[in-house]
Amino acid sequence: MKVSIITVCYNSERTIKDTIKSIASQTYKDIEYIVIDGNSSDNTMEIVHQHSNVIDVIICENDNGLYDAMNKGLLHASGDLIGILNSDDILAKKSTIANIVQHARDVEGVYGDVGFYNFFFTKKTRHYSSKGFYKSKFSRGFMPAHPSCYFKKELVHRIGLYSLDFKIAADFDYLVRAFSFPDTNISYLQEEIVKMREGGVSTSGISASLLLNKEIIQSCRNNGVPCSWLSVLSKYPEKIMGLIFK
Repeated sequence: MKVSIITVCYNSERTIKDTIKSIASQTYKDIEYIVIDGNSSDNTMEIVHQHSNVIDVIICENDNGLYDAMNKGLLHASGDLIGILNSDDILAKKSTIANIVQHARDVEGVYGDVGFYNFFFTKKTRHYSSKGFYKSKFSRGFMPAHPSCYFKKELVHRIGLYSLDFKIAADFDYLVRAFSFPDTNISYLQEEIVKMREGGVSTSGISASLLLNKEIIQSCRNNGVPCSWLSVLSKYPEKIMGLIFK
C-alpha cells in the first residue's frame, strides 16, 4: 500500500528539516512524499532540495493560502492512503506509518492522537486524544486530530478538496464531510501519530479562537449538523482536561 504524505510550507527554514527527517526515518518505505511550498523567501527550498532523495514531488509557487496548497498536494497524490504532515510537525515515531497502514487495511480511514510540544520536542504541553470522538461531537466543535488522519484515495475523492471559504477551519469542514457518508468506516488508532509544535495557525490567540469557532458553526450548518455558539463553547471544559492530563 503506497502512502502519500503532503507537507505544505512557507518560510519554514527553522522546522522543515525535522519534518523531512521524520519521513526519512520511517520503517515503512512505500511512501510518496509531496512538498508544496508557497514561494518561500527564506532558505526553505534550499533545505528541501538538499533532501530531494526523500521527496517525490516538489512544487514551489505562489498560492492562495494553506488550504489552497493542501489542495495542490491532494491533486498530485497517487498513494492508496493519503495524509498531511505540517511543516512545523514530525511523525511521532519511526513505526508510525507502518502502524497506520496495518490499521487501515480493512477500513477507509484512520485517525489517532497528537501531542503538543515545545519547539525542540523536549516537553509535552498538551495531549489531544481522538479516542472519545463520535460524529455528534462535531456540533460542539470537536473533531479527530486532523494531522492524524489518513484516508484511502477513494474516500479522498468522495470528500473533495479543502474549502477555500474558510480561513482556519477548512480542516474541520473537510473532516465533517469525511464522516458524513453513512457507509464509510473510519477507525480510531490509539496511538500518538504526530508531535506538533505549539503555536499553529488555529491555536494562537483569542481572535483566532473566535474566528475558528465562527467558521466551525458555519461549516456545521453547511453540512446539516446542528450547531450554535452555546454548543461550541461547551467544548472548553473538556479541552482543559486535556491540559491537566497531558
